[in-house]
Amino acid sequence: MGLKDDLERFREVGEQRREDLADFIQYGDLSGGGRSDIQIPVKIVSLPEFEYDQRDKGGVGQGEDGTPQPGQPVGQPQPQPGDDDGEDGEPGEEGGDHEYYEMDPDEFAEELDEELGLDLDPKGKKVVEEKEGPFTDMTRTGPDSTLDFERMFKEGLKRKLAMDFDEEFLRELCKVEGIEPREVFEWARGENLPVSMAWVEEAYGDVSDERGKWGSIEEVEENVERESVQQKIRREGIKQVPFRREDERYRHPEIIEEKEKNVVVVNIRDVSGSMREKKRELVERTFTPLDWYLQGKYDNAEFVYIAHDADAWEVERDDFFGIRSGGGTKISSAYELAQELLEEYPWSDWNRYVFAAGDSENSSNDTEERVVPMMEQIPANLHAYVETQPSGNAINATHAEELERHFGTDADDVAVAYVNSKDDVTDAIYEILSTEGDADE
Repeated sequence: MGLKDDLERFREVGEQRREDLADFIQYGDLSGGGRSDIQIPVKIVSLPEFEYDQRDKGGVGQGEDGTPQPGQPVGQPQPQPGDDDGEDGEPGEEGGDHEYYEMDPDEFAEELDEELGLDLDPKGKKVVEEKEGPFTDMTRTGPDSTLDFERMFKEGLKRKLAMDFDEEFLRELCKVEGIEPREVFEWARGENLPVSMAWVEEAYGDVSDERGKWGSIEEVEENVERESVQQKIRREGIKQVPFRREDERYRHPEIIEEKEKNVVVVNIRDVSGSMREKKRELVERTFTPLDWYLQGKYDNAEFVYIAHDADAWEVERDDFFGIRSGGGTKISSAYELAQELLEEYPWSDWNRYVFAAGDSENSSNDTEERVVPMMEQIPANLHAYVETQPSGNAINATHAEELERHFGTDADDVAVAYVNSKDDVTDAIYEILSTEGDADE
């Protein structure tokens, strides 16, 4: 078996594992997966094995007396007399063989990203450490060892280019018959030459013996070639660069803030009398992978569980999915409690997710008058509502539809998903998490 074949087999194993992951989310037993470990059942796949080349019967093996048998896989004992290797069972008599692949939440999140094509990039909020980064910031003071000589030289060079001029040409102008220093100065200013009146007067006095060499300025321009500052530098080089104190800049390290990615996930579930076993199962099947996923995405994840009928109360996770009540339904009571509990998780330091689920039944006007305003008041990365109706929409199950009408289907911080059967779970998870991904973009 060649290396290419081996790689292909391993690739198939990976693809099979992702398929098993999706099947597990929809149909598997979620009760065995805690927060720290997730056991995904995978079909047993024979991994590639090395075999001896049939043409080479020598080498190290595991046959009797150290002599390998041709074609015997490494690590596999030879069949012994009495081994049952020839009787096949009737098809369909037993279930398929499975083993469990144990994932931590980080790996689960990575696999789910790949399976669903998600690209959620959580943002850190709470600053946990400040450290020195590269020396990219500048200040006007500092130790000499951090002085930015390159920058200072560039500033001085720019000044030299701006202040320098063709001195020899101006000296020739001073030799024009009858010209006065003021005329030379005004001509230079008209040509944007940075010359001072004092310099012109000094040069005018130095060439007094040559006055009359030229009849006019025009004659000088026709006969004397002007030289630019760049040409002069190329010819003579740079002997001196004029520096000023204002050119000095000192490098100091950029302060980098290390931010911890903290998240609090509020799970809200309707436990009223209408929430029967199938509905409760669909809630668990949707919320549990969401919890695993977000735990894998964030450095620090906290979970809050709220149950409600007409009133709301906080519960432990172990009790969250099994509670059942005979009371009515008032969804806003859960959001009132969520708002209170979230005071312990300031929006400035914590990412927040508020996930609610139920059969969309709610007391009259509660959605419009109370729930919608509270969802708008509670800052969160994402608000999501999951409707679970195994038999389809009931006549009075309107909560999800009212949320969609108010927030629209393109809201970047509100998602509404419908789960009528286990087959809808993966699509619902994608709808929720992709909404959060779009909001990050």
